[in-house]
Amino acid sequence: MRIKQRPEDFSVKESYRFDPVPDGRYRVYLMDKQKLSTFEAVERIRTRYGLRPGAISFCGLKDKQGRTEQLIAVDGAEVDFQEPDLRLKPLGRTGRALSAANTTSNRFSVTVRALTDEDLQELPRAAAEVNRLGVVNYFDSQRFGSLKHGQGYIAKDLIRGDFEAALKNYLAKPSTLDRSDDAKVKQFWQANWGDWTRRVPFEAAHKYDRVVRSLKEKPEDYLRAFLQIDSAYRALLLFTYQSWLWNEGVRRLLQIALPRTSLFPLRYQAGTLLFHQDADPETLRWLRGLTFPLLAPDTTIEDPRVREAVDWVLGKEKLRLEQLRIAGAERMLYFKHEERGVLVQPSKLVLGRTQSDELNRGFGKLNVAFTLPPGSYATLVVKRLFHRTAREDTPDEIRATPGGGHPAPDGEREDAPHARSGPDERRGSGPATGHAEAGDRRRPPSSRKARRDEGPLGAPRERSAPLPVAATDAPTGFLARAKARKEAKAAARARQKLR
Repeated sequence: MRIKQRPEDFSVKESYRFDPVPDGRYRVYLMDKQKLSTFEAVERIRTRYGLRPGAISFCGLKDKQGRTEQLIAVDGAEVDFQEPDLRLKPLGRTGRALSAANTTSNRFSVTVRALTDEDLQELPRAAAEVNRLGVVNYFDSQRFGSLKHGQGYIAKDLIRGDFEAALKNYLAKPSTLDRSDDAKVKQFWQANWGDWTRRVPFEAAHKYDRVVRSLKEKPEDYLRAFLQIDSAYRALLLFTYQSWLWNEGVRRLLQIALPRTSLFPLRYQAGTLLFHQDADPETLRWLRGLTFPLLAPDTTIEDPRVREAVDWVLGKEKLRLEQLRIAGAERMLYFKHEERGVLVQPSKLVLGRTQSDELNRGFGKLNVAFTLPPGSYATLVVKRLFHRTAREDTPDEIRATPGGGHPAPDGEREDAPHARSGPDERRGSGPATGHAEAGDRRRPPSSRKARRDEGPLGAPRERSAPLPVAATDAPTGFLARAKARKEAKAAARARQKLR
């Protein structure tokens, strides 16, 4: 199973709302982008028109490896952008910057490729499970691009008070997956750390001007320099670590609440996630109404099982809730408590008709469409649908070309919550991210060892009767019949030549 082999294979359209104000300060545009992260697209617009940082706000981050539509609002300026990979359509004006509250849902259309007969046979059953059980609302691999790109969790450096390490990971830790000038800038500062008078011979260096200028003025004040980073991007560095704590806590919660045979694992960038393939009615009702906290010093927990899971993940990290703070920068950089639903229910799930995959000879493809609330990951829904035959090393895409910008904690997200900045920072600037995660070229699915009827940790899978889903065409032996048709045509051509 492969996704995102082509930009058009992954499409998302944002459903939005904003209050029109004819003479409002903010001009609202529908931004249509392709092979660009939200941050890269916004930075291009801002640079072309000479806008200050934070002048463009948006509702959330949209995936780089695909074609996406979303709202942006420009403060005090009229802009126009019509290029093949980035287009703006004016929608009106409003009186305030955009935030996550302006998004109501996201509609995804995903072409899933390199499918085998087994994938197609198991799909109706998996779709029935998704309709009945929902999907655990984890943060997917896109959230953890900083791990793939080698920066780790910069938030942990900040919590420890090691501001030099945090700044090095941001400014002087080039990604081996990045071939852009941005990586060359990081290589330069890696080789010349501390010599802030050196001139960087790459154009991409300008995005770090404020940080380097601060280091020239006060070379030993690494916290001061770190605070020159864009406020939304700084907040996302903390949010990435919060996201991992959330994932680990919910994984532990499922182990507490459900028997081992009801769970199955799927690997992702930051480790292993657990999903439920069955649950008794009482537990399922509890999970549907349950939220799990994004942890902060002021987090309070009432549910005893949630408390047990939180204590477990904090104990593993050797942390207490009150330690989730950045000493010396509490007003500008902080962890904010939020509640996130444990389960998400995809709506209007539609499975398209199976076709031959023109990119992966001998395999099938089909389109999967569904709607999710803001902040949930479409890639997890797709992986959940194909989990019975998913390979643990299946990448999200065959090959992504690394672009410039920060190797971000949020390489590619379907939708990110609005970033948090301190009270003396400008609000409404929207979250920021860097280039997309790059998938490695892998062997075709046929050469991997597939998990079949074996459940988690060797336990037999429990089978449940499929429930009705939207129209699907996944006939048994699809690929075998396609191969037979191909062979028949070849034989007919051979006979024609003999005549």
